[in-house]
Amino acid sequence: MGILINKDTRLLVQGITGSVGSFQAKQMKDFGTGIVAGVTPGKGGSEVHGIPVFDSVKEAVDEADPNASVIFVPPQFAADAIFEAADSGMELIVCITEGIPVHDMMRVCAYLKPQSRLLGANCPGITAPGESKIGIMPNSIHLPGNIGLVSRSGTLTYEIVDLLSKNGLGQSTSVGIGGDPVTGMSFADILELFEEDPKTHAVVLVGEIGGTAEEDSIEFIRGMSKPVISYIVGVSAPPGKTMGHAGAIVSAGSGSALEKIAALENAGVTVAKSPADIVKRLNYFLR
Repeated sequence: MGILINKDTRLLVQGITGSVGSFQAKQMKDFGTGIVAGVTPGKGGSEVHGIPVFDSVKEAVDEADPNASVIFVPPQFAADAIFEAADSGMELIVCITEGIPVHDMMRVCAYLKPQSRLLGANCPGITAPGESKIGIMPNSIHLPGNIGLVSRSGTLTYEIVDLLSKNGLGQSTSVGIGGDPVTGMSFADILELFEEDPKTHAVVLVGEIGGTAEEDSIEFIRGMSKPVISYIVGVSAPPGKTMGHAGAIVSAGSGSALEKIAALENAGVTVAKSPADIVKRLNYFLR
């Protein structure tokens, strides 16, 4: 079984009647995810790909009993969608939406209770090959196995997962935590779940410039019994420039790839020099 999701996951899709929500709902359903309901205000009583649509999360919960939610709504409505999911008792909330104001996410993170875990926003979601998928990761790149992967970057998540699969290194679960300045679950939160997961034998942590999320995970990595291979991108990114998304900005004196790599190496964490080096180091630890 994967972490956070499995074959028993009952998914609610918020924003299912939009073009992105509808397309991704079909992809998730084709992957084998158990989607029990969708929500779009004003569209209750309709269906999308055979999935019943409700006007509110509460109605969906009363009728279909979902335990996880994925959010495909515009940025200006995303915080309210998260609040609604949390108030309705969702155990896992995955927010794909990009461009949510930082102040909105600060309110969200302060509001969430321990029983509701949030991935994102601005994240690609979570995939447990052979079990379930919530989010927008491509269906075809995954291979069931024993490698856990956690990443801030959506694109890098896909690239590293594809590389692992092509080299016979299947994944237990792949998780994108999102690249915005304020997000829900952190690297350390996911690493703790991987440490407790008997199916996960090694972990790949993919970081990038901006913030201190990678450095903040070091103390937990030191106490892990499983090997962690980190890979940090953005070595050539100039200070003070936003690269890609809102979280990828280097401030003077902090957040650069070289500083992150140095902090990880000084703590004894294995740092791969390239994607191919990730494969090499995993094969060494797992031989």
